[in-house]
Amino acid sequence: MSLFALDDSTCQQLAESHPTPLFAYDKKTASAGFHALRAVLPQRVRVAYAMKANPFPPLLDTFAALNASFDCASGGELRHAANLDLPPGRMFYAGPGKRDEELALALALGARIQAESWEDLARIDRLTTQPVAVNLRVHPASGADEGNRIIGGTGPSAFGVDEEEAPTVLTRARGFAKVQIRGLHVFAASNQRSAETLLQTHAMVVNLARELRAFSAFEWDQIDLGGGLGVPYSPEETPLDVAALGRGLEALLAANPWFQGELVLEPGRFLAASCGLYLVRVLRVKESRGTRFVILEGGINHLLRPLLTGQAFPVKAVGKVGTTRPATLAGPLCTSLDRLGEVMLPELEPGDLLAFGMTGAYGFSEAMTNFLSHAAPEEIWVAV
Repeated sequence: MSLFALDDSTCQQLAESHPTPLFAYDKKTASAGFHALRAVLPQRVRVAYAMKANPFPPLLDTFAALNASFDCASGGELRHAANLDLPPGRMFYAGPGKRDEELALALALGARIQAESWEDLARIDRLTTQPVAVNLRVHPASGADEGNRIIGGTGPSAFGVDEEEAPTVLTRARGFAKVQIRGLHVFAASNQRSAETLLQTHAMVVNLARELRAFSAFEWDQIDLGGGLGVPYSPEETPLDVAALGRGLEALLAANPWFQGELVLEPGRFLAASCGLYLVRVLRVKESRGTRFVILEGGINHLLRPLLTGQAFPVKAVGKVGTTRPATLAGPLCTSLDRLGEVMLPELEPGDLLAFGMTGAYGFSEAMTNFLSHAAPEEIWVAV
C-alpha cells in the first residue's frame, strides 16, 4: 500500500490549477483498494463502507458501482446513501443517539438498523408499520482492543448493550409485535494492522453470537464484525495482510456450520485513506530555541487526526530533495494546539508544497473546519 496516491508531477499540477490548501482523491487508488479486499474475502462476507471515514460523493459513487454496501451513522449519511439509489439490503444505520426522524428515514430506505439499546428496539417497533429485521449491537466484556480510546475499549461505553445485559434484552424482545432481532453487531477494533489480532476478535464475536443464539433461540442471518481494518501511516509500519484475513474468515465460517448467514465488515479507513492527499504550501519557516517550525496554510482546521492520536500523517516536500532534519509542522490558527506533527523534511522556504498522504480517511470530514473562520479547502476528484 503506497502512502502517497499521486506522484510529485501530478501534485504540482493540481496545486497550480487549484487554490491550496486542497484535498485530492484518486479514483484508481480507491477502486484498486476495494477490488483487492473484495477478491480475498469469502463470498459470505459483505463489505459495507463506513461513510464516516469520508463521505465525498464521487468516492461513494465509485464504491456503489463496485457493489459496496454502506455503513451510515447519522441522518446526513443516510441521505448521502439515499442519493446512491441503492437496492434494499445495502445500507446499515448505527449510532448511540438516533432521533425518531432518523429511524423513520432508515426504515423508509430499507436500511438494516443496528439497535444500540432497548429504547432503540422499542422506538423501531413503534415507528414501523410492518415486520422489520434489526441487528442488536452488543458491547463486549472482553476481547476488544482495551487501550483504544477511539472505540472505547471494554469498559463503560455509550455504545450498544453491555454483553452481560444482552440476555435480558433478548428475552424481553420476544414480546415485540414487529421488531425481529436477526443479527448481532460488535465493533471491537480500530486501525488494527494485525490480521491475527483481527481474527481473534472476530472469533470472539462469532462465539458470542453462538452463545446468545443458544440462549435466545433467535436465528441470526447476519453477524456484523464492525470495522478496524488498519492502514500504515509510516514506511516502518507493516500493512494489513488482507489475504491472511480472508483465509481466516473462511476458516471461521467453516468452523461454525451452525451459522449460515453472512458476516459484515465495515472498513472505512482501509478503503479510503490511501486514495487521498492533502496539498498545502509553506507560509514561513521559523527557528525558535532550537526547534524548526514550518508554518503552513492549513492546520487542525483541515487535519485534526494528529492532535487526537499523536500520530502525524505521512508527509513529503513535493519536488524537493536533500538532507532532512526535524520539523514541527504548525498551522495558521491562533492556538498552540495547531500542530500536525514532528517529522523529517529537507530545507524549506515560503511557497514550497507539502503533500500529506493517507488523508482520504478522517481528513477533511473529521476536521475543525469552522474554527477561526479560515476558508474550507477544495476537494478534487482525480479520475484519469
